[in-house]
Amino acid sequence: MCIAAIDSPLAVVRSAVNELKGLRVLDVGCGEGTLARQLAGEGAWVTGIDPNAQAIDKARTGTPDARFETGAAEALPFPDHSFDLVVMLNALHHVPVADMDTALSEARRVLRHHATLVVIEPLASGSFFEALHPIEDETEVRHQAQAALARAASQFSSHQSLTYVRRETFNTLDQFIARVVAVDPARQASVDANRDRIVAAVRRAAQVTGGGELALDQPIKADILR
Repeated sequence: MCIAAIDSPLAVVRSAVNELKGLRVLDVGCGEGTLARQLAGEGAWVTGIDPNAQAIDKARTGTPDARFETGAAEALPFPDHSFDLVVMLNALHHVPVADMDTALSEARRVLRHHATLVVIEPLASGSFFEALHPIEDETEVRHQAQAALARAASQFSSHQSLTYVRRETFNTLDQFIARVVAVDPARQASVDANRDRIVAAVRRAAQVTGGGELALDQPIKADILR
């Protein structure tokens, strides 16, 4: 179903639990800790994990009251039934396709009984997706992430899905490029090799706002499993 009032990852998480304060939360694929910082601000006891050691260093600096570790979603270094809530934000489609089912099984393993898993993933549609395409074609991995989620749903007692649209605006095309390269520095080689195609794709996809900014929309699907 689509709930118009939900327009951000934090709003999704708030809709999934009665209260974050005091919950033990695992943020899988936490990156530099943006969501972890928000969750900690709500009073949760947050642990973040990400395979990128540099991102983890930045997360520790930005959110000193949370715990961060370097590690992979498909091999979580935590005991069974350790957390009240596990969140995977834009992370599942970055897991190797062969390991997606394992990553979701690992998330279920570390959850306490009757606890909640929230998986938030971009869909293979929207103007942001079209602008990204010449840099990295994520069509297949995004579809595979949704297929893995559909398989995992049978292991939970309840499953709710909702969608919303994330809009991002950029003052310049270079600002857009910097944003997507920050997610995966390996994309820089594609940027260097395909700049003309990237410029053309962004110009086709973006809506120019009244202030001259480039606006790009990304449909997002959130799955809440219990």
